Amino acid sequence: MTSLVRSACLTNFADVAAQCSLCALGLLKEAGLPALVLEDPDLKVPALAVGRLLEQAAARGREPAFGLRMAESRRLSNLGYLGMLARDEPTLRSALEALMQNIRLHTDALALRLEQVGELVSLHEELVTEDGESLRQLMELIVASTFGVLRILMGERWRPRLVCFSHRAPRSDLLHRRVFGKAVEFEQAFNGVVFSASDLDAVNPGADPGMVRYARALLEPVLGAQAPLPDRIRQLAVLLLPRGQCRVEVVAQELGVDRRTVARGLASEGTTFSQLVDGMRRELLLRHLKDRSHSLAEISSLLGFSSPSAFARWHRQQFGVTARSRLR
Repeated sequence: MTSLVRSACLTNFADVAAQCSLCALGLLKEAGLPALVLEDPDLKVPALAVGRLLEQAAARGREPAFGLRMAESRRLSNLGYLGMLARDEPTLRSALEALMQNIRLHTDALALRLEQVGELVSLHEELVTEDGESLRQLMELIVASTFGVLRILMGERWRPRLVCFSHRAPRSDLLHRRVFGKAVEFEQAFNGVVFSASDLDAVNPGADPGMVRYARALLEPVLGAQAPLPDRIRQLAVLLLPRGQCRVEVVAQELGVDRRTVARGLASEGTTFSQLVDGMRRELLLRHLKDRSHSLAEISSLLGFSSPSAFARWHRQQFGVTARSRLR
């Protein structure tokens, strides 16, 4: 699977690169991306190539918050059709539902999930890309862009309870605190934003229900388009594994089918549920090992294992060596 993203995600790339004394066109060429990505926001490009581009730019420009700086001036229009759908929804809840249901209009490299526990809601955002790379800059760009969308919908005075990143904190988090406020934490179990549950039903004063109808009528041919079953399961797995809930019956329920339907659908694709989950675990493991933000015990939990010993057995079965030996 090659996950794609609209080139609108590279809005402001050239400006931030110039501020860091970098040649944007040269970096794009090295990453195998056409110069057209800076002009055509609707061009679909590999998300992994975009992530590697941002990592390279951050390293060469010595700017650990490169992705964050790109996100500072984002608008709803950067989301294209998604922004048009969300803008006139009557509440934040319905706007987020529209975004989550139709995220593939913007990218198939992002898994989204809204979870409520008591008076708090967390919006989880996780990358689903190949090779298990740690794409810190792209993740920060995504979370910061989401934060910006929430502020547009809720008003400039709105603040989250917490902004979470699974990777380590940079040497200086001044820019992060300038963008998000004081409530930003690193080395967390997920990437995303935590806010008050009451915010979900806050009324959008600028909503125009008529515009929502027009937008949906215009986009009807592509709204709700579903990815192939294996891709949908991978997107669910990346969100469910850290909660220890990535079981076939849970996934089937999320998909609105029974487990036998899942098994038959995957068999027709030449794979099984276990194979897909193991593949996702391998990718996430590589990501965690490269980032080195979590201990092996923490990684075991984030991969959905009930105990470190279960993780150790799985690791030896998959790689033929112990997990600890790979940290040396």
